[in-house]
Amino acid sequence: MEGAPDINIILENSLSPDATLRHAAEQQLTHAAETNFSQYLLTLVQALANESSEGHIRAAAGIALKNAFSAREFARQAALQAKWLNQTDQETRTRVKQLALETLASSNSKAGQAAAQVIAAIAAIELPRNQWPELMHALVRNVSEGGQHQKQASLTAIGFICETQDTDLRNSLVGHSNAILTAVVQGARKEEPNNEVRFAAITALGDSLEFVGNNFKHEGERNYIMQVVCEATQAQDSRIQQGAFGCLNRIMALYYEHMRYYMEKALFGLTILGMKSDDEDVAKLAVEFWSTVCEEEIAIEDDNAQVESSEQMRPFYNFARVATNEVVPVLLQLLTKQDEDASDDEYNISRAAYQCLQLYAQAVGSTIIPPVIQFVEHNLRHADWHFRDAAVSAFGAIMDGPEEKVLEPIVKTGMQPLIAMMEDESIQVRDSTAYALGRITEACSEAIDPNTHLEPLIRSLFNGLMNSPKMAASCCWALMNIAERFAGEPGAAQNPLTPHFNQSVTNLLTVTAPMNGDSTVRTAAYEVLSVFVQNAANDSLSAVASLSTVILQRLEETLPLQQQVVSVEDKLILEDMQTSLCTVLQATVQRLDKEIAPQGDRIMQVLLQILSTCGGKSSVPEGVFAAISALANAMEEEFAKYMEAFAPFLYNALGNQEEPSLCSMAIGLVSDVTRSLGERSQPYCDNFMNYLLGNLRSTTLANQFKPAILQCFGDIASAIGGHFETYLTIVAQVLQQAATITAGPDGSYEMIDYVISLREGIMDAWGGIIGAMKTSNKTNVLQPYVESIFALLNSIANDPNRSEALMRASMGVIGDLADAYPNGQLADAFRQDWITAMIRETRSNREFGARTIETARWAREQVKRQIAGSQTVMQQS
Repeated sequence: MEGAPDINIILENSLSPDATLRHAAEQQLTHAAETNFSQYLLTLVQALANESSEGHIRAAAGIALKNAFSAREFARQAALQAKWLNQTDQETRTRVKQLALETLASSNSKAGQAAAQVIAAIAAIELPRNQWPELMHALVRNVSEGGQHQKQASLTAIGFICETQDTDLRNSLVGHSNAILTAVVQGARKEEPNNEVRFAAITALGDSLEFVGNNFKHEGERNYIMQVVCEATQAQDSRIQQGAFGCLNRIMALYYEHMRYYMEKALFGLTILGMKSDDEDVAKLAVEFWSTVCEEEIAIEDDNAQVESSEQMRPFYNFARVATNEVVPVLLQLLTKQDEDASDDEYNISRAAYQCLQLYAQAVGSTIIPPVIQFVEHNLRHADWHFRDAAVSAFGAIMDGPEEKVLEPIVKTGMQPLIAMMEDESIQVRDSTAYALGRITEACSEAIDPNTHLEPLIRSLFNGLMNSPKMAASCCWALMNIAERFAGEPGAAQNPLTPHFNQSVTNLLTVTAPMNGDSTVRTAAYEVLSVFVQNAANDSLSAVASLSTVILQRLEETLPLQQQVVSVEDKLILEDMQTSLCTVLQATVQRLDKEIAPQGDRIMQVLLQILSTCGGKSSVPEGVFAAISALANAMEEEFAKYMEAFAPFLYNALGNQEEPSLCSMAIGLVSDVTRSLGERSQPYCDNFMNYLLGNLRSTTLANQFKPAILQCFGDIASAIGGHFETYLTIVAQVLQQAATITAGPDGSYEMIDYVISLREGIMDAWGGIIGAMKTSNKTNVLQPYVESIFALLNSIANDPNRSEALMRASMGVIGDLADAYPNGQLADAFRQDWITAMIRETRSNREFGARTIETARWAREQVKRQIAGSQTVMQQS
């Protein structure tokens, strides 16, 4: 790589469509970097700066140079940055930076762009370490004094630097905010004659807004920035307009509290004008501005509802509510701009308007109803399907926000016309209607009259599901909502679904028949079937029992198909079908409960066959395990007859750390199985404990597995009673070690949540262990661990970060300990004030459920007895 021609040829080859040439070039570059890193960097930067080379070769040199000290993966990025800092001599580093800066002035835009990337990559390393202090000043000088190409490339470099996600670099950029703003605002002004420069500047401004908070606090600077951005929304170049509206979105999200003056003077009018722009990308960004306003105001209202004093309240200006009558009609008109050829995931102006309308309803509540209902009434019978579609979409969009009692009469009036729209000649309108019905059934189901609405509603949704794959997802969602909303009281003989249950199951079995079309429709329909089964009233249980036979037969029919799979697509479709069938089977087992026992043998036979034939990396075992879990819970001790055949699969899954979700499911299944079998699970517990302890020590599995494993220890102890003494020493050691983990005052939310869930697991474990030792008269073996249990309880009592589940488990342990030593042996520990305060606080917390409060009351009674027991013993002595 000594001579320039060689490097140019290598770089040319690195871009070649010929894979052999390209691979060889990449190998040469890698070898050169490993042989002499400093020389490699110098060669590349000289190729980048070489004005006589072609632009694509210079760009390739720049990309290779950037990749020499930056990468997407965190570990590799750190290693490359260390190489630049520790293995590159100062002279080389200075030369690379100097030539990269000089290349910003190149008349070749590809070279200038590549140089900007190189500079940003070096800045990410050096700025947080207070190195290269002159960089920002150099870029500012380029923007004020340089030629057009140099201005543009320098602004692009600033943009690349500012779009970083690196925390250290973001923090360091705050100190450069004045320089950054000077450059980008100067380049973005309307007086700038070159649109390329102005576009680069407005883009860089958008990327830098997070770091210029101090400047936004000063009214003069803020006014100037806002003036430049507002003027840019009126630029002739639509790219500059888009960049300006993008800036306004970020400014509103970051600096809402400073926006009152600008909303009144300019933003209100400019954004409504922008929403009406013929350029769809400009219009979408203007719509998103109001989405941002709504999101901010929803968040502020939530925050203000939780503060304790008015001084802590955030400023709230009601921008959305004040603008409702101007903004909402524009959004409604934009809903009519649908593209019938758009794919489901395509984000166009009508989708942007729909999302904004949803947020608007959440932000302003009932205020949104009059303009929307007026639009709906005017357009529901429109000759043009675009307007009918917009009308039903708008009706559905506002279901989440206004109070239900306000929506109820409107929905009651609108249900029949809306159901009729399910027969519209336009598939787009029918699909939007089904989705709107899904929104209504989710947010305002009280307005649906079971006697008048339910039959035509269910019929129309099944009609849509069975006749149009496009509508399937919306119809299935609405049907699931209906099943959940009309389930009635658990155990009731009948519910509003009962008259429709048998026909619904027949329809769903038709849609899911193995030979029927679209696999995604089949999967969604199976999900609906599961929800219908879960919410079936007692009078429908005979139909559920018949259904379980059909589902079992279908599962059995999938077994020979495993030998016929020839493509990845076939494999995925089969796995999807087996998983769906297992999910429905799980629901039928849960609903039939003990009545499933006669089918237990057949169920386990097919599930074990699936487990033994499905290959690695399959998603099916998780579905199988969930069904087996339901069967174990239903059959309880009778499940023992299947354990010898099933245990090897469970052990395999417990030890399969390469598939964390399956391993996690297996941990939960150990809890289910041991709870169901009780002492009959003892022969399997040595293996369970070995795998669980191995998983606790694993570096492969995430920490999030640990709470469930600790809880599992408690379930095993409860199941096998005094036999758990075998494992007590090592488990107690694990629990004591886990109890030392804390989040600290500056801990992240993730760490705080983890510590809370870990403590829940510890308390659940001790609860099971104490109960096991008490019932087997072995409480003496707990004595060495009592002090550490009280120490953790004290930590929980003094920590403001606590969940209801943690407090309930803690109350259980307090009560269990007091109950385990009835003669008052622990009375001194229980007399401590913090124990009394902890119980009282839990018992009187109105946000806690009845079960938690009852557990706290029980704990209080046990503590009283403990203290009284010690006094009785003292009196007798």
